[in-house]
Amino acid sequence: MKLVRDFIPQIIEESGRTCEWRKVKDRTEHIERLKEKIIEETDEFIENSCVEEAADMLEVLFAFTFLHDIDFEEVLDAAREKSEKRGGFMEGIILESATPRQKTMHPGMEWEPAVVSNDPTDW
Repeated sequence: MKLVRDFIPQIIEESGRTCEWRKVKDRTEHIERLKEKIIEETDEFIENSCVEEAADMLEVLFAFTFLHDIDFEEVLDAAREKSEKRGGFMEGIILESATPRQKTMHPGMEWEPAVVSNDPTDW
């Protein structure tokens, strides 16, 4: 039992075969099934990197954004903006370590010694 594309039961039946299917019970189950599906599709892409497998991953992402009321065009805009400001992942940069940001002490304010952070926004 797994999440499949919307027309798969119809395609199976049109080929002369039979199948049993149901819709997800609720939004929670839909999201859980999409979590499983994105892993499946990513694994398939890793094994066979091609346009079709990339399209499957993208379709799952479309569904995730839809269920979370996120406009996909806004996702694309945010991705472009992040890429312009922080780069993408094309060059394969591996960050092995970084010192924490220096905290600025303002007059009259007490602060605690810096805490080492692994948050990438601090890098």
